[in-house]
Amino acid sequence: MSEFAQADDHVVLGKLTSPYGVKGWLKVYSYTSPMDGILDYAEWVLRHEGRLQRCRLLQGRRHGKGLVAQLDGVDGRETAEALAGAEILLPKAELPKLEGDEVYWYQLEGLKVVTTEGLALGRIDHLFETGANDVIVVKGSLDEAADDRERLLPYLPGDVITDIDLDAGVMTVDWDPEF
Repeated sequence: MSEFAQADDHVVLGKLTSPYGVKGWLKVYSYTSPMDGILDYAEWVLRHEGRLQRCRLLQGRRHGKGLVAQLDGVDGRETAEALAGAEILLPKAELPKLEGDEVYWYQLEGLKVVTTEGLALGRIDHLFETGANDVIVVKGSLDEAADDRERLLPYLPGDVITDIDLDAGVMTVDWDPEF
C-alpha cells in the first residue's frame, strides 16, 4: 500500500466494514450497481482517518448478501481491523465512459435545481435508490432558492428531469414548487 494526498479527483465506491476471518479478508459494502462491480477495479484508494493510500485488490467475491475482499499487504485479522471503516475511492478518470446522456450520481451532486419556469429550488445534496426509481434530495438555501425546504424529486429523465447542463451546473425540472 502506498500513500498520497489528493481526494478531489475521486469518487466513493464503497467502504470496508469489518474483518472477515483471520487471514486479512475484509467485508465490503459496495455503492456500485451491480454490487460486485466494485471488484472490477484492480486498485483501490482507501481513505481512512484522514489519509489516502493506494491498495491492490488481490481477490474479491460475493459472500452471502455482501462482498468480501483480500487486499495486498493485509495478511491478518489485526491489519484488517485497522482498515475497518475505510472508504473505497476510485479516481474519476478510471470510471467507464458513459454513453449518450448518461451521468454518474457524483456529477449531479451540487447542481442547482430550477423549475421550467426558472424558480430555483436549491441544490442536489445526494441521491438514493428506491424500488421504483432513484430519488434526488434537493436542499433549499436562503440565498438562492425560493425557500429552505428539502424536496424529494423522482429521478425521471424526460418526465420530471427536462435538462441536465453539467457545464452550467444546472438541472431543470418540471416540478411544482408547492409539492
